[in-house]
Amino acid sequence: MKEHLLIYGCYGYTGQLIAQLAVEKKIKNIILGGRDLEKTKAVATALQLPYVVFDLSSSTEIEKQLTTIKTVLHCAGPFKYTAIPMAKACINTHTHYLDITGEIDVFETLQSMSEQAKQANTIVMPGVGFDVVPSDSMALYLKEKMPDATHLKLVLMSVGGKLSHGTSITIIENLEKGGARRENGKIINTPSGAKTEVFDFGFTKKMGVEIPWGDVSTAFYTTGIPNISVYNILPPSLIKNMQRSRYIKWILSSRLLKNFLIARVKKKEAGPDEKIRQASRVYVMGIATNAFTQTKALIEMPEGYWLTAQTAVAIAQRVMNDQVSERGFNTPAKVFGSDFILQIEQTKRTDL
Repeated sequence: MKEHLLIYGCYGYTGQLIAQLAVEKKIKNIILGGRDLEKTKAVATALQLPYVVFDLSSSTEIEKQLTTIKTVLHCAGPFKYTAIPMAKACINTHTHYLDITGEIDVFETLQSMSEQAKQANTIVMPGVGFDVVPSDSMALYLKEKMPDATHLKLVLMSVGGKLSHGTSITIIENLEKGGARRENGKIINTPSGAKTEVFDFGFTKKMGVEIPWGDVSTAFYTTGIPNISVYNILPPSLIKNMQRSRYIKWILSSRLLKNFLIARVKKKEAGPDEKIRQASRVYVMGIATNAFTQTKALIEMPEGYWLTAQTAVAIAQRVMNDQVSERGFNTPAKVFGSDFILQIEQTKRTDL
């Protein structure tokens, strides 16, 4: 009988936050999983949970491990390497699939598997963390306010905080890639740092740069808006470096360089400590426009990794409790509505 929730990638920074919160929320039948025996065992022992150890190189082995698993909450990135083998095994074993990716290519590939998932009576919902729950909720909220919107801009701003190992490694693995936006329903690649704009948050004005955030994929499936771009508020010096990187793509794509940078990342602290998480805030501003006017709103939230743990656990709990009827590929806001993000503590939305 399928009754367990497998949190795979439980020893990563975000995976640990998710596993700890899932225990605090008293989710039943949790199993922890990962590729490294000692690291997986350490987290499982601390939380007094059963565990399994396997990598994702063999589809047969993955499917064998999913025999009793009702839902996988996949936290082991970079997802460009890990998401598809895990999702395929979930579909083949009629197991629901959730993950915390923010990678456009992963969203697009999983969306292409939607019909297979439906036939298997399986939910496939990537992006159940900071990528993309709050921005997805914002996209739908603005679509509801402006049903004839033709363009959508989403703007991210973090105050405080720091990157985890997993996020840093994902960035390194995609160094040579530029930006991306959606135009007339199609995703197009853009040069890194190609487009900048100053945004007014009501309490501050900041320069943002267009980035290849997951909503370039997902917001289209949530809202149908054909033109979508996502910006991140970054220091001007970092934006300049992004623009310079266009001329050294051949260096940035080097496996040798990536391995060197990843090794340096792993020597640093894994991510923000509790004090930093408590002091940090993140914001998502949305701007929807039609032929005549625009509508804007702002969501203020707790720190991004803690937010990811809360949204991921809340969604996993609903899936485990059979509160989600939709099958196939789905986005968080499409299933749970534009107000879902407001159920997270210390979160508020304001019309601008």
